[in-house]
Amino acid sequence: MKNNQVRQIVFPVLAALIWGTAFVAQDMCADIIDTFTFNAVRSYIAVVVLMVIIAIFRKLSPPPVRTEAEKKVARKDLLLGGFCCGTALAIASNFQQAGIAAGVDAGKAGFITALYVVLVPLCGILFKRKVSLPVWIAVGLSVISLYLLCIKGDFTLAFGDLLVLVCALFFTVHIYCIDHFTTKVDGIQLSCVQFFFAAVWATIAKFVCALLGTAGIGDVVNASSIFSMPDWGAILAAALPILYVGVFSSGVAYTLQILAQKGSNPTVVTILLSLESVFAVISGAIILQQTMTGREYLGCVLMFVAVILAQIEFPIKKKAE
Repeated sequence: MKNNQVRQIVFPVLAALIWGTAFVAQDMCADIIDTFTFNAVRSYIAVVVLMVIIAIFRKLSPPPVRTEAEKKVARKDLLLGGFCCGTALAIASNFQQAGIAAGVDAGKAGFITALYVVLVPLCGILFKRKVSLPVWIAVGLSVISLYLLCIKGDFTLAFGDLLVLVCALFFTVHIYCIDHFTTKVDGIQLSCVQFFFAAVWATIAKFVCALLGTAGIGDVVNASSIFSMPDWGAILAAALPILYVGVFSSGVAYTLQILAQKGSNPTVVTILLSLESVFAVISGAIILQQTMTGREYLGCVLMFVAVILAQIEFPIKKKAE
């Protein structure tokens, strides 16, 4: 198997496997630590891990010699790319974890998050890319599946489900940011800088909430953990799942995503990345003994069909010459 095939097939499958199992770790942390502290810590861990990886790669393969002007342009592109990707990732990750903390279980969160695979080609309209009939069918299937997954007996969306839906939207933005900047900068360095900005945003959000908590806001909305200062005892209590998410889900899997997307067929890569939803359900059932109703399983099946249908390129009949 050629190196490109390994990168385009094995990398996204590994990323999907790590992300799917990471939903279990996120679910465990949601009961112990608040959203902003969790995402700040996991992102700082990812930065440290990726800095070590970058240092090792530089020892094994020194970077090419560049002029000062080229270095300046490269630094500018890396900082801008890291800021854009990191900001989108921070918003998506915090909404996702907040949804899990609000009661969305690992399997359902995985499938709702997978909606970004449908949103990616749909948002292509903004870039004047035609949307085929199969994609519109996929959008319809995804709406039906979300109805089965999220709509309760009173025909309303649960608050946690809405949070995860917002997360899916910003993961779509994140994918477009990666597609834009991977052609300009090194993938591993981009991953490191994006997690630095994601960590900074989560830290700022945490301390802003803590300041609001001193004014009694936490008592009003009954969310004292978010509006209090970071609890180091809670961080230590959730050390193992945080390390798993920080090292593997953040440091490794997101880097695999960036490396897989670079110069690859986005259709194939995105299909494989969408397998995270399947791994999330399987890991949630095996590790957490979580169960879903028949209605919700049907929603999962329809979502997976929509995810695949939205990414398959159907042959188009050529006009006769």
